[in-house]
Amino acid sequence: MTRFQKIVCAVTAAVCFALPGPMRGVAAPVAPEASSEPYAFLQGDTVLVLGNAFLERRFRWNGGNLMTLSLENKTEGSTLRTVKALPDFVFTRNAAAAGSDGRLTVEALPPTACTPAFLRARVVYSLDGLDIRREFRIYADAPAIACQTWLRLADGKSAPAAVLEARGGEENAADRKNIEAQADMAVKSSETILDRMNFPGVHWHARAVEFSDVTDWNDNLVWERNVIAYRKNSYRGNLLFVRNGVDGNGFFFLKEAPCSAVQLAYGRGDFTTDFGTFAVTGIGVEPRDLSHEWVRAYGVVTGVFGEGELAALTALRRYQKQIRAPRDGRDEMVMMNTWGDRSQDTKVNERFCLEELERAARLGISHFQIDDGWQEGKSPNSALAKGSFRNIWENPDYWKPAADKYPSGLDPVVERARELGIEVGLWFNPSVQDDFAAWEKDAEALLGLYRRYGIKVFKIDGLTIPTKRAETNLRRLFDRVEEESGGDVLFNLDATASRRGGYHLFNEYGNIFLENRYTDWGNYFPYRTLRNLWQLSRYVPAERIQVEFLNRWRNADKYAGDPFAPAAYGFDYLFATTMAGQPLAWMESSNLPEEAFAIAPLVEAYRKVAADFHAGVILPVGEEPSGRSWTGFQSLVSESEGYLLLYREATPSDEGVIDTFLPEGAKISLELILGSGSRSGRQTVGRNGSIQVSLPAQNSFVLYKYLLHK
Repeated sequence: MTRFQKIVCAVTAAVCFALPGPMRGVAAPVAPEASSEPYAFLQGDTVLVLGNAFLERRFRWNGGNLMTLSLENKTEGSTLRTVKALPDFVFTRNAAAAGSDGRLTVEALPPTACTPAFLRARVVYSLDGLDIRREFRIYADAPAIACQTWLRLADGKSAPAAVLEARGGEENAADRKNIEAQADMAVKSSETILDRMNFPGVHWHARAVEFSDVTDWNDNLVWERNVIAYRKNSYRGNLLFVRNGVDGNGFFFLKEAPCSAVQLAYGRGDFTTDFGTFAVTGIGVEPRDLSHEWVRAYGVVTGVFGEGELAALTALRRYQKQIRAPRDGRDEMVMMNTWGDRSQDTKVNERFCLEELERAARLGISHFQIDDGWQEGKSPNSALAKGSFRNIWENPDYWKPAADKYPSGLDPVVERARELGIEVGLWFNPSVQDDFAAWEKDAEALLGLYRRYGIKVFKIDGLTIPTKRAETNLRRLFDRVEEESGGDVLFNLDATASRRGGYHLFNEYGNIFLENRYTDWGNYFPYRTLRNLWQLSRYVPAERIQVEFLNRWRNADKYAGDPFAPAAYGFDYLFATTMAGQPLAWMESSNLPEEAFAIAPLVEAYRKVAADFHAGVILPVGEEPSGRSWTGFQSLVSESEGYLLLYREATPSDEGVIDTFLPEGAKISLELILGSGSRSGRQTVGRNGSIQVSLPAQNSFVLYKYLLHK
C-alpha cells in the first residue's frame, strides 16, 4: 500500500463514522500523516481543510454551506486570508445561512482507464428546500482543487425557496450613479455563484480569457482582457487569472463549462471582480431544471501559482493533464478522414476504403476514420439522398453499415486495416431530438460497433445542447460507452457548429475536432490553422486538439496569386503545423500525387516521439503565426529538458530570434529530431528566454530536443 493510500484509508475510515447530535454524519477531526499527498478533514468540527503538497484551502464548515477562510500556496510560502467569510456557492437568496444535515465523506478513488487516482471530498447539505452536493477532487500532482456541484429538490419540496435570477438582475453598469459617498459603492448582487474568493488588498491584476468555438463561423478563437480589479464588474470567459501586484503570486479560476456564448442560464458574464473579491458566476442551472434527481451544475477549479506567466500557465496545465490520463495506443493518433476533399458520401464504400487504407499505410497513418456515409441511414449532409436526423430510431438499421456499400459489413475494411497497423474509426451523430432522449439506444449502437468490429474512435458530430436535460443525457451516453468499453473508446468531439462542449467541458472523453477547412472553398490557409492551435495552446492542452492539414495540390486555381495559398508550402511543412496537436490528414489519399508520399519518414519519426512531446506542458513561443513570423511551441517535459518545435514562416532572413519559456542565462544544448535546422548546438538563453534559430528556407520547421546544463 502506498503512502497516499494509507493516508486516504485513515481519512475515509474516520469520515464515514457517524457522530451523534447535530453534527451527525460529519467527520471527527482527522489530520493527515503528512501533507505530501491529497488530504481532506474536519478540524474541530468547524473548519474543513483540503489540500496537497502544493496548496491548502480552508473553509468555515457552516453546516456544509462552505465559506472560504484561507488559500495557501505552499510552494511560495504565502497564505491569503478572507476579509469576510461569504458562501462559496450561491443559488438562493438565503445563501449565507448554515446548511442542515451537513455531512462529509472522503474517499480515495483509484486510477481508471481514463483518469488518475484522486481524493474525493464530498460535502452534502440542505438549504432553502434544496439538497446540495459538492464534490472536491484533489490530485497529488496538481496545484489546484476541482469542485463539481449537484442540486436536487429536498424530500417533500416541489420548488426551492427564492432562487436568484440565473441571468443576473442588477442594473447595467452603464446606468450606475456617480460615487460621492461610501454607500454609493454598494452593488447588490443577484447572480448565482459557483465559487468565490474575498481577499484584502487593492492591487489585484486579473486576466479573463474567453473562447469561441463554432469554428465553421469563427477563425478567432481566443480573447483576452487584462484589468486591475476596481469596483464590481463582470467579465466573460472560462478562465480568470488573478495576480497580487504586491508579491506577484496569484490564483486562477477555471469554469468547466461551454464557451460563454453558448452556456446555459447565462447572465452578464462568467466572473465578477470587485477590488479583492472574485467570483465565478452562472452555474448553468435554472429552477425549471430542478427535480428530485441530482442535476449537475458547471464545474469550477481553483489553483494557485507563483510569480511569472510560466508559473500561472503551468499550474493550469498540471490540473488539465489530470482530467484524462493518456493510454498507449489509444490517445495518440495521426488520423486520416476523407471528408476534407468534399466528396461527402459519394465515394464511401468497401472498395474505396480498402484502396484508401493501402495509401494511408504508405503515409504512416495510424487511424483511418470513415465519415458520414458509412451507415445505412442517410444524414442531411448526404450528397446521394438527403436524409434526416429526426426519428432516427424508426429505422433500427440506421447505424449499421450500408448493405449496398459494405455487403460484408465492415469486416473486410477492419481486418485489412489491422494487417496494415491502422485503427478504423467512424463518424456518429447522436440522436439530438428531444434532448437526446434516445441516448440509451445511441449508446448501444456505439457499443455494438465496438463489440462487433472493435471500433474505438468515434467522431461525435451534430450536437446541440440547448437545455440541461440535453447536457445530462449526452453525458449519460458518453459515460455508458466509456464504462462498458473499459475506457477503450475515445470520442473526437466536433467543435465546428451549434451549442457544444467547447474546450473545457467533456474533456475526459477524448479530444477536440477543431475545424473544417477546405481548399474547395478557398478557406484553408496553413498559417491560420497554425495560429488557432498556437493561441489555444496557451490555455488548452494542444495534445487534446485534432488539427487538420490538407492536400496542397488540389484547387490551386482558387488561390491564384495568394502568397499564403496551400501550394506555397511543402507537404512536410503542412504536416508539421499539426504536430503540437493530434495531426488530421483531412483528405482522400487517392487524390495525392506520388511525391506526397515522401513525407512518410517524417510521419514515422514523429510518431516515435509524439507521446513524449505531448507528455510535456506545451505552450506557444515566438510570435503569433501570421504567415511572416518566427513562431513555434515549447514542450516542457521536466525542469531540465523538453522540446522546441519552431517554424520560420515567409520571413526574409535565415536567422531568427524566438522568445521561449527557457530561463535567462541558462546553457542549453539542442538535438535535432525532425526538420531542417542545424544538427546540434549549444547556446546561452537571452532575455525573455530568447534563443537564436537558423532555418535555411522560408516555410520550414525544426523539432529540437533541448537539455539545460548547470
